[in-house]
Amino acid sequence: MSVVSAEGVTFDAGIPLLIVGAGASGLVAALAARDAGVECVVLERDLVPSGSTALSSGMIPACETRIQHDKSVSDSVQVMAADIFKKARGEADPSMIDVMCRASGPAIDWLTATHGLDLTLVEGFLYPGHSQLRMHAPPSRSGADLMGGLVRAAENAGVDVLCGAHVTKIYADDTARIKGVKITRPDATTELIGCSALILACNGFGGNPDMLRKYIPDMQDALYFGHPGNQGDAINWGQSLGGATRHLGAYQGHGSVAHPHGILISWALMMEGGIQVNCDGVRFSNELDGYSEQARRVLSQAEGLAWNLFDGRLRDLVVGFEDFKQAEANGAVLKASSIDELGAKIKVPIAELRATLEKIRHLITAREKDEFGRDFSVNPTLKPPFYAVKVTGSLFHTQGGLKVDSSARVLTANGQSLPNLFASGGAACGVSGPEDWGYLSGNGLLSAIALGRIAGQSAAKLVGAN
Repeated sequence: MSVVSAEGVTFDAGIPLLIVGAGASGLVAALAARDAGVECVVLERDLVPSGSTALSSGMIPACETRIQHDKSVSDSVQVMAADIFKKARGEADPSMIDVMCRASGPAIDWLTATHGLDLTLVEGFLYPGHSQLRMHAPPSRSGADLMGGLVRAAENAGVDVLCGAHVTKIYADDTARIKGVKITRPDATTELIGCSALILACNGFGGNPDMLRKYIPDMQDALYFGHPGNQGDAINWGQSLGGATRHLGAYQGHGSVAHPHGILISWALMMEGGIQVNCDGVRFSNELDGYSEQARRVLSQAEGLAWNLFDGRLRDLVVGFEDFKQAEANGAVLKASSIDELGAKIKVPIAELRATLEKIRHLITAREKDEFGRDFSVNPTLKPPFYAVKVTGSLFHTQGGLKVDSSARVLTANGQSLPNLFASGGAACGVSGPEDWGYLSGNGLLSAIALGRIAGQSAAKLVGAN
């Protein structure tokens, strides 16, 4: 992938706005541009739109939405921004947090009212670090269904999505103004398409082993649960054009992917009283810190594995989630009527497992925190029937990326914006700070949806002004 001079290049066709990547960020940007009356084309390397969005649980955090209002949820930009800033330990850009939080509610209202997406408020539990109910998701809690809704919305809006169109070169003049791109088709034929503005919405570099070794060596050998097309192209192109990057060591991990099935198991189980034990039947962390940082903790256990333990009450909480249905259908969820049966089924020392659960009962009765700082008194004790899922830690997607301003324009190291280049979603630096521990649940889709819409609106305004 490279950036080359546009001097002397003749393009086969010209489009006012090109968008690279047909995941949530790219499709939302395209919808925003079309609503502004600007013709655009989304270029997608795969044969069907998917991206990391389809692998997620499809939950978008947003505040001050009509959906929240209808459920009498009191939330605000200030409260949501404070939650994100606190989770990132004060190391994320407060101005960009504010930008995304302010854009989040209007984006959800627009997607539902104008473009017909079926989104509901996720109730019954709070994800780590969230102080209010603000997750908006399809009823199935499925990223694949979120993608399906966005694809339908794009089709209805007349957005052109060109699949099997792998962007392999970007053409720019000597002022770093983008003039067009080269796409390569599956049959190796190529086309040159000119443009007046370009939005990079092709995520980060989770699928690039070399970049992982350089920027996130701790996760270079971890299970990668993201899209293999996330090769860091946007970051490399942006850097070649003089764009600045930030927090390239940041990422979203997850400590709860069923092994070997490769199915995401909702962290709601942990938030409402579930636990994780290692192969010795012993807990090893405060599960409520967050599922992102839990990935490294699980990977540090023997064989890089752990067991999610929960009971019937908790199973009832997540049984409606599409991922959990798949896990049960694939035999990933084990059931036992007693601690002894549970220990035998998951092959951990029964005495240790019994001691672990007895200690939790004591903590609940005594209203004491454990040695990791977890307070068990807020949830009932686990009781038969018990359930267990063997899990591993994984890398979902990177959170660092190109530095952008409040209009999603890519910035240089000295803070100047590049002439006509925008970035959103995983291509842009997110709001999770520099490490895995700063990821607040939903930060990835927050950037995809809120910043994606901003990118589409800003690019459309730039194109319209030219």
